[in-house]
Amino acid sequence: MENIIQVTYGQTGSSTVSDTMGMREMQQKAFKARHNQLLLIKAPPASGKSRALMFIALDKLVNQGIKKVIVAVPERSIGSSFTRTDLMSHGFFANWEPNELYNLCTPGLDASKSKVDTFVHFMRSDERILICTHATLRSAYEALEDSDFDDCLLAIDEFHHVSADGNNILGSVLRNLIGNSSVHLVAMTGSYFRGDSIPVLTPEDEVKFAKVTYNYYQQLNGYKHLKSLGIGYHFYQGKYYTAINEVLNTDKKTILHIPNVNSGESTKDKYEEVDRILDMIGDIEAVNPDTGIISVRRSNDGKLLKVADLVDDDDKIRRDKTLDFLRNIQSEDDIDLIIALGMAKEGFDWPYCEHALTVGYRGSLTEIVQIIGRATRDSANKSHAQFTNLLAMPDAKNDDVVIAVNNMLKAITASLLMEQVLAPNFNFKPKRDENELEEPGTIKIKGFKGIISKRVKDIVEEDINDLKAAILQDKDVTKALSSTIDAEVINKVLIPKVIKMRYPDLAEDELEAVRQYVVTDSAVKTGSISEVGDQKFITMANQFINIEDISIDLIDTINPFQRAFEIMSKSVTVPVLKAIQDVLLASKIKITEEEALLTWPSILAFVKEQGREPDVHSADLKEQRYAEVLLYIRDKKRKSVNQNG
Repeated sequence: MENIIQVTYGQTGSSTVSDTMGMREMQQKAFKARHNQLLLIKAPPASGKSRALMFIALDKLVNQGIKKVIVAVPERSIGSSFTRTDLMSHGFFANWEPNELYNLCTPGLDASKSKVDTFVHFMRSDERILICTHATLRSAYEALEDSDFDDCLLAIDEFHHVSADGNNILGSVLRNLIGNSSVHLVAMTGSYFRGDSIPVLTPEDEVKFAKVTYNYYQQLNGYKHLKSLGIGYHFYQGKYYTAINEVLNTDKKTILHIPNVNSGESTKDKYEEVDRILDMIGDIEAVNPDTGIISVRRSNDGKLLKVADLVDDDDKIRRDKTLDFLRNIQSEDDIDLIIALGMAKEGFDWPYCEHALTVGYRGSLTEIVQIIGRATRDSANKSHAQFTNLLAMPDAKNDDVVIAVNNMLKAITASLLMEQVLAPNFNFKPKRDENELEEPGTIKIKGFKGIISKRVKDIVEEDINDLKAAILQDKDVTKALSSTIDAEVINKVLIPKVIKMRYPDLAEDELEAVRQYVVTDSAVKTGSISEVGDQKFITMANQFINIEDISIDLIDTINPFQRAFEIMSKSVTVPVLKAIQDVLLASKIKITEEEALLTWPSILAFVKEQGREPDVHSADLKEQRYAEVLLYIRDKKRKSVNQNG
């Protein structure tokens, strides 16, 4: 099937060029914010967050009176990103030189007494840098007082592991330290999206942080080699490995993630799945005893492929050798294919990877972002990066059809979010005068509120993608993807509901300003701009609109999520599409008074055009919705008449 997303980049090279202090573009931006006590850095994979932290931490140690730096990572392998680093030869004033005795990302249980004791000893010593896992930090915190972290910098890598949920221990640790100590905190993440709809921070805590945002478009557009990125989906029936040949091109450097053993896509025998994939490729000739790398002779042409199996965890020594080999790859010829299950996601760096192929829906937007990030490193061996999700085709005869349909809708949701994240940014301003001059990169909109306060400005500039993630994870919005709900209901009822939940402090005019910006930005990013003569036009949801005529009223009539569903629908059979519609029909959004008011004009237009009222039994889901809303309105009217005599 065609890619749902296909983005082309400018290859400007700006995100890979270093200044006189050895800092790349994102790192420069982060370093300017180094004096903030609480700092949140949101930047994509490969943008240089680890080194950005080193620059900030060393400045705090040397110039800001901070006594100690603690770096916490989610898993031990990521700790290697923070080993000794020469910064002075590139122009910085100090080197990053942690003492290996206080690198606790070593073999052994992260919550072990020895690691906790070493952490506590570090806090009492004159040593200045410690590296540990999130788990070690959580355990060591129990042995310390909040005041022990006074004048310390705590850096949390992959900050999306934190949650505002009261049961999230790391989140509770951070809330306590923020409230009860003078700790400095740098939180870093390549994805601020969680898969469970629970925010990383509460609004009250989040507002305390200064934010540095470096978006995916800035990163990828500033590469030297990568020109385009595609995101697409492919459907299969039966066992997934029978369809691998349709999407796996072994001429492309690929990371293949097989499904979790608890998922519906899994056969429950992960080892057999790997064996079948290898057999499909060709014949195994040898396994290198020093690296664990498998040599496979490809069936169709005899080419020898090098494959890393990270699924087999029975032989941990062999897998550790394989991981060590992968961390030290020097050439694109060193490996051709990596087969993994839970590994090779966060913090895994294989710049030569061209294709991230994932089997089954991933329940977390964060996981999807991380997997895509494995293929979006800049490397001379590739001009295009591809993410493909191999999904089970919903089967109307199968008892699991509801699960399959819901997974499909979630996959659409993920692709919609990535489309928003990966697209170039526009500025939107109110159009108050027909004769206003055009500003490059700015679209002026009639009836648009614009940036009416600092709070709106902060949300638009720093949180827009996080807000879109929250919107796209809302259950009612997901149900509305199929266009069964009027676009105005999505834009004026469902979206502001999510905004209000996320930012309860917003005044009504601020809420409306944020709503307009989100809806406009989403619609424009799913559209395309073209020039005809001396005029510019934008295509949004199959509407061809002169940019001079664009208004917020017009944008509110557009479902920005419609196109992705239409593309997905073309790839399934009529019975499958009917099964999808049946599932959507069984999980309708509750009708509200706001929806009824917004839908009433559409019902009147339907009656005028069709010469009849909408039929609740129609095969058209939108007509069904109109009929249900009409019944709701009549029921409300009847109850009102009865109450008033």
